[in-house]
Amino acid sequence: MPQDPDCVFCRIAAGDVPATVVARTDRVVAFRDLDPQAPLHVLVVPVDHHRDAPALAAADPPLLAELVATGGRVAAELGDGQFRLVFNTGAGVGQSVFHVHGHVLAGRPMSWPPG
Repeated sequence: MPQDPDCVFCRIAAGDVPATVVARTDRVVAFRDLDPQAPLHVLVVPVDHHRDAPALAAADPPLLAELVATGGRVAAELGDGQFRLVFNTGAGVGQSVFHVHGHVLAGRPMSWPPG
């Protein structure tokens, strides 16, 4: 799916909006969250626009796998490799930008259940 010119994550992926990019492949970009909830809080997004994780899984399973692998690589390179990877799907559970993104959270103890 092509980029959406009205989507801030598409614009970050294209380099039109500044962000602190920590990893990039041809199809995935990882950048620091502007409102970090942990010492390491990075968003991992596909360059192409997909609304949420289930939409990405249906459209391009290898891209979803690359997104997850990039999150793991970021956690290993910037932290100790222990991390939580969160995908919110829907406004009712906290998705505020409707471009699939995984939150890589690490660097502090995390309780269960979250939320």
